[in-house]
Amino acid sequence: MSPYEALYGRKCRSSIHWDDVDERTEIGPDTIEQTSEAIKIIRDRMKTAQSRQKSYADSHHRDLNFEVGDHVFLKVEPMKGVMIFG
Repeated sequence: MSPYEALYGRKCRSSIHWDDVDERTEIGPDTIEQTSEAIKIIRDRMKTAQSRQKSYADSHHRDLNFEVGDHVFLKVEPMKGVMIFG
């Protein structure tokens, strides 16, 4: 039993084949066209969301200028994957 089936109580159906899992049909040009249109809509919505997030981040961004002799606090974290023994 797949995790999807255990969670939802039914077999997973892909977006291309909405029939029963045991019945497979040929992919027709209309199905390909519908899938292509859905992909275009998803890309447009992702681009809109990314633009909104970028404008929000840009509005809250501030440039920092430091001069010689300024005291600053640095947050230092170990590099990912580096293991220290001892």
